[in-house]
Formats: sequence, C-alpha cells, structure tokens
Amino acid sequence: MVRILFTSAGRRVELTRCFRRAAEKLGLRAEIHACDLEPELSAACLEAEAAFAVPRCTAPDYVERLLDYCTRERIELLVPTIDTELDVLSRARERFAQAGTLVHVSAPDVIDVVRDKERTVSVLAEAGVPVPRTARIEDLRADPSGWTFPLFVKPVGGSASRGIGVLQSAADIRSDYPEPMLVQELLRGPEYTINMYLDARGRMRSAIPHLRISTRAGEVEKGRTVRDPRMIAIAADIAAALRGAEGVLCFQLIDDPDRGPRVFEINARFGGGYPLADHAGGRFAESLLARITGRAECASDLWREGVTMVRYDSAVFRG
Repeated sequence: MVRILFTSAGRRVELTRCFRRAAEKLGLRAEIHACDLEPELSAACLEAEAAFAVPRCTAPDYVERLLDYCTRERIELLVPTIDTELDVLSRARERFAQAGTLVHVSAPDVIDVVRDKERTVSVLAEAGVPVPRTARIEDLRADPSGWTFPLFVKPVGGSASRGIGVLQSAADIRSDYPEPMLVQELLRGPEYTINMYLDARGRMRSAIPHLRISTRAGEVEKGRTVRDPRMIAIAADIAAALRGAEGVLCFQLIDDPDRGPRVFEINARFGGGYPLADHAGGRFAESLLARITGRAECASDLWREGVTMVRYDSAVFRG
C-alpha cells in the first residue's frame, strides 16, 4: 500500500489514475486521498478512497490542516496540482518530511522564480534559454516606439491563462490593470508543452514534448508527442538554470517560424497534459513512487513518439 494525497484535486481524475497504474507496475496498491474547497463537487475527490475539505492555500491554517492529515493518515506522497499552493508547500516541505511525507515540490528559490514571470524570463535568458522579448507594461506605455504591434500581455503572477490578452496598438494599453502586467512580443506558430522529470539530485532524466493540437480553458485537449531535439536541449538548459528543481515540471513554447522556439511559461508541477506523457511511456509517476519506496527512479527517454491524446467529457456520480 502507498498512500498519496492530491491537493486542490478538482478535475484531475486522470492524474490520479496515472498514479494507480504506476503503483500496479511496481507491485503496489495506491490508496488515493484528495482534498479541495468543496470535495463533494470535485470529480477527483469523488473517485478517491478518502476526501476532505480544506481552506484556500492562503489561509493561515492551510499547512497545519494538511500536516495533521498527513500525519494521521500516514500519507507518503503529497502532490500539489495548482501553482498558487506551491510557495507555501515548498517552504513547509521539511516539516512534512519529518512526518514521513514527501511533498512533490521544488525548492523555495525555484518556486520564487517560476511564480514570477518577469524573473522567469530573466533567469532563463541569462542561462541562454530562448525567450520572447519582455517588459513591464509601464515601460511600454512610457515608450511604445521601439515595439512592433500586436503584442501579448499577461499578469506577472498569473496562471491558467488568467488575464492574458493581445494589444493591437498602443491605444489598447489600459491605465487600470488590477495587477502588475508584462508585455511580450507576440509569437506565432505551433505551441508545445514539454513535460520533464528531474531526479532527487536535480538531474534531468526525461523530457517529452507534445504538440498542443487544440486547447480548452488553457489546458491541452488534443495533443501528440514529438521527439524534437531542440526542445529536449532547451529542457536540459532549463534544468541547469533552476538549481533546486526536482520531480516533474513542464514548460510551454511556441516554435515561431521567424524566431525559432521561444519559452514563455514554466509550471513546477504536474501539468494538465501529463497523462499524454505518461501514456507515451514517461514513467514520471512511477519514478516518484519508486523514490518513496526506496527504489531507483525510473523516468527515462525511452518514450514513444507520435502518441496522440484526444480528451472528452465524462462524469462522476454520487448519490
């Protein structure tokens, strides 16, 4: 038996199933625990063996609630699923470790970088990773003459496509943005996600690009794995730039026909499209379970190209 807790579980049913299958491959049985604001309205919580309600991750007792639960239920692995909880869980991961729970999260310094999109661009650019030209919206407003419109605009600390937009001209720049905003050159071309696995020592074991054929609500709906050496090399450069990163991360890039690949987003967690990498043979979930059970991590580059994922709506019923 291996007990796994998914926080902010929401709709991540397929992710929990990836872990169930991974456990079976290791001769284990996964007992899935899940939590959310309203677990009775979460499909992943309804499919779990146990589920419970938690406050928002910004609540002062969030960590204590999770820590008490992990201690009481002997949770061995905690898997966060949204960006906003990474910071608080990263800073508490040693407390969880003392209770016997591995929190799947990178070091606080890494989370500080990836949660600030301005710092992300700066750190990656310094490491030689190709990124789009980026500036604060205030700098653009002060002098738009050096930019070619249209431009892309997004929040400095945004996630899940929140607050993004396109500026067709300087006249579209608002004076009342509710949060700090960045502007970037607008990239054109096919969009890719690269799922990558770093072992406990921070060494990249695998990087699996997939073409985002279509998306819905910022998450891949149809995708296909592609073995592109350029993107795998970029993943290695990102791993080298983010000292303290471990486990699963994903990043997105656009392969612009004029500029080449440009990275514009990093998530230091399991992304929504991870099930495609898992089905292609990525073994990332299996590698984490191997780690917590004292076995060798098994993520590798022996994955299949040309694997296609097409998602559809399903439902979970109770009562």
